Amino acid sequence: MTPELREARAAHLKERIYLTFAALAVVSTIGWHGDPTTGGAALTVFVTALGTLFAVFTADIISHTIVHEHFPSKRETLAVAGVTFSAVFAILPVFLLLGAAGLGWWSVDVALRASSVVLIASLVLFGWVAVRRVPLPFWQRAVALTGEALLGVLVVLLQRLAHG
Repeated sequence: MTPELREARAAHLKERIYLTFAALAVVSTIGWHGDPTTGGAALTVFVTALGTLFAVFTADIISHTIVHEHFPSKRETLAVAGVTFSAVFAILPVFLLLGAAGLGWWSVDVALRASSVVLIASLVLFGWVAVRRVPLPFWQRAVALTGEALLGVLVVLLQRLAHG
Protein backbone atom coordinates (compact mmCIF):
# COMPACT_ATOMS: atom_id res chain seq x y z
CA MET A 1 0.00 0.00 0.00
CA THR A 2 1.35 3.41 -0.94
CA PRO A 3 1.97 6.02 1.76
CA GLU A 4 -0.71 8.26 0.18
CA LEU A 5 -3.30 5.48 0.28
CA ARG A 6 -2.31 4.63 3.85
CA GLU A 7 -2.75 8.29 4.87
CA ALA A 8 -6.15 8.50 3.15
CA ARG A 9 -7.29 5.31 4.87
CA ALA A 10 -6.09 6.61 8.23
CA ALA A 11 -7.94 9.91 7.69
CA HIS A 12 -11.21 8.10 6.94
CA LEU A 13 -10.83 5.93 10.04
CA LYS A 14 -9.89 8.90 12.22
CA GLU A 15 -13.02 10.85 11.25
CA ARG A 16 -15.24 7.83 11.86
CA ILE A 17 -13.71 7.25 15.28
CA TYR A 18 -14.19 10.91 16.27
CA LEU A 19 -17.81 10.92 15.19
CA THR A 20 -18.53 7.53 16.77
CA PHE A 21 -17.21 8.65 20.15
CA ALA A 22 -19.25 11.88 19.94
CA ALA A 23 -22.40 9.94 19.03
CA LEU A 24 -21.72 7.43 21.80
CA ALA A 25 -21.49 10.21 24.37
CA VAL A 26 -24.75 11.71 23.14
CA VAL A 27 -26.85 8.54 22.91
CA SER A 28 -25.69 7.45 26.34
CA THR A 29 -26.75 10.86 27.72
CA ILE A 30 -30.10 11.38 25.99
CA GLY A 31 -31.93 8.71 27.95
CA TRP A 32 -30.94 10.31 31.24
CA HIS A 33 -32.76 13.55 30.50
CA GLY A 34 -36.43 12.87 31.11
CA ASP A 35 -38.51 10.95 28.61
CA PRO A 36 -36.83 11.34 25.21
CA THR A 37 -38.84 11.26 22.02
CA THR A 38 -37.63 9.56 18.88
CA GLY A 39 -37.55 12.84 16.97
CA GLY A 40 -35.81 14.68 19.79
CA ALA A 41 -33.17 11.98 20.12
CA ALA A 42 -32.58 11.86 16.36
CA LEU A 43 -32.33 15.65 16.16
CA THR A 44 -29.87 15.75 19.06
CA VAL A 45 -27.67 13.08 17.45
CA PHE A 46 -27.90 14.87 14.08
CA VAL A 47 -26.94 18.28 15.51
CA THR A 48 -24.08 16.73 17.50
CA ALA A 49 -22.82 14.88 14.43
CA LEU A 50 -23.01 17.98 12.27
CA GLY A 51 -21.20 20.07 14.90
CA THR A 52 -18.52 17.41 15.29
CA LEU A 53 -18.02 17.16 11.53
CA PHE A 54 -17.78 20.95 11.18
CA ALA A 55 -15.20 21.01 13.99
CA VAL A 56 -13.14 18.23 12.37
CA PHE A 57 -13.37 19.89 8.94
CA THR A 58 -12.27 23.24 10.36
CA ALA A 59 -9.38 21.63 12.27
CA ASP A 60 -8.23 19.82 9.12
CA ILE A 61 -8.33 23.02 7.04
CA ILE A 62 -6.44 24.98 9.70
CA SER A 63 -3.90 22.18 10.15
CA HIS A 64 -3.34 22.01 6.38
CA THR A 65 -2.84 25.78 6.27
CA ILE A 66 -0.27 25.67 9.08
CA VAL A 67 1.64 22.65 7.76
CA HIS A 68 1.72 23.73 4.09
CA GLU A 69 1.80 27.49 4.76
CA HIS A 70 -1.07 28.14 2.35
CA PHE A 71 -4.80 27.72 2.31
CA PRO A 72 -5.86 24.45 0.66
CA SER A 73 -6.79 24.56 -3.02
CA LYS A 74 -10.35 23.89 -4.11
CA ARG A 75 -9.43 20.27 -4.88
CA GLU A 76 -7.77 19.82 -1.48
CA THR A 77 -10.72 21.44 0.31
CA LEU A 78 -13.16 19.14 -1.48
CA ALA A 79 -11.00 16.13 -0.59
CA VAL A 80 -10.99 17.16 3.10
CA ALA A 81 -14.76 17.70 2.98
CA GLY A 82 -15.28 14.31 1.35
CA VAL A 83 -13.25 12.50 3.98
CA THR A 84 -14.81 14.43 6.85
CA PHE A 85 -18.45 14.24 5.88
CA SER A 86 -18.32 10.61 4.70
CA ALA A 87 -17.87 9.76 8.38
CA VAL A 88 -21.62 10.22 8.83
CA PHE A 89 -22.02 6.63 7.62
CA ALA A 90 -20.40 5.51 10.88
CA ILE A 91 -23.47 6.58 12.83
CA LEU A 92 -26.12 5.51 10.32
CA PRO A 93 -27.09 2.54 12.56
CA VAL A 94 -28.13 5.01 15.29
CA PHE A 95 -30.62 6.65 12.93
CA LEU A 96 -31.87 3.24 11.77
CA LEU A 97 -32.43 2.13 15.37
CA LEU A 98 -34.19 5.40 16.24
CA GLY A 99 -36.25 5.10 13.05
CA ALA A 100 -37.37 1.64 14.14
CA ALA A 101 -38.39 3.16 17.48
CA GLY A 102 -40.33 5.80 15.60
CA LEU A 103 -42.19 3.00 13.79
CA GLY A 104 -43.10 1.52 17.15
CA TRP A 105 -40.91 -1.56 16.85
CA TRP A 106 -39.38 -0.79 20.26
CA SER A 107 -39.00 2.07 22.69
CA VAL A 108 -36.62 5.01 22.34
CA ASP A 109 -34.76 3.75 25.43
CA VAL A 110 -34.15 0.38 23.75
CA ALA A 111 -32.99 2.14 20.58
CA LEU A 112 -30.57 4.30 22.58
CA ARG A 113 -29.15 1.33 24.49
CA ALA A 114 -28.83 -0.67 21.29
CA SER A 115 -27.13 2.36 19.68
CA SER A 116 -24.53 2.39 22.48
CA VAL A 117 -23.77 -1.28 21.89
CA VAL A 118 -23.60 -0.83 18.11
CA LEU A 119 -21.33 2.21 18.42
CA ILE A 120 -18.93 0.38 20.75
CA ALA A 121 -18.89 -2.55 18.33
CA SER A 122 -18.23 -0.06 15.51
CA LEU A 123 -15.22 1.31 17.38
CA VAL A 124 -13.81 -2.21 17.62
CA LEU A 125 -14.53 -2.76 13.92
CA PHE A 126 -12.77 0.50 13.00
CA GLY A 127 -9.83 -0.55 15.17
CA TRP A 128 -9.68 -3.92 13.45
CA VAL A 129 -9.78 -2.26 10.02
CA ALA A 130 -6.94 0.00 11.15
CA VAL A 131 -4.63 -2.74 12.43
CA ARG A 132 -5.50 -5.73 10.25
CA ARG A 133 -2.76 -5.07 7.68
CA VAL A 134 -0.24 -3.51 10.01
CA PRO A 135 2.58 -5.90 10.88
CA LEU A 136 1.90 -6.09 14.62
CA PRO A 137 2.05 -9.09 16.91
CA PHE A 138 -1.35 -10.54 17.82
CA TRP A 139 -1.14 -9.29 21.40
CA GLN A 140 -0.65 -5.68 20.26
CA ARG A 141 -3.67 -5.93 17.97
CA ALA A 142 -5.67 -7.38 20.85
CA VAL A 143 -4.57 -4.54 23.13
CA ALA A 144 -5.59 -1.94 20.52
CA LEU A 145 -9.03 -3.48 19.98
CA THR A 146 -9.66 -4.11 23.67
CA GLY A 147 -8.54 -0.58 24.50
CA GLU A 148 -10.92 0.90 21.98
CA ALA A 149 -13.83 -1.14 23.35
CA LEU A 150 -12.94 -0.23 26.94
CA LEU A 151 -12.75 3.47 26.09
CA GLY A 152 -16.20 3.24 24.50
CA VAL A 153 -17.58 1.55 27.61
CA LEU A 154 -15.85 4.19 29.73
CA VAL A 155 -17.69 6.95 27.83
CA VAL A 156 -21.02 5.27 28.63
CA LEU A 157 -20.07 4.74 32.28
CA LEU A 158 -18.92 8.34 32.70
CA GLN A 159 -22.21 9.58 31.28
CA ARG A 160 -24.13 7.36 33.69
CA LEU A 161 -22.03 8.54 36.63
CA ALA A 162 -22.53 12.17 35.64
CA HIS A 163 -26.29 11.76 35.37
CA GLY A 164 -26.94 8.99 37.89
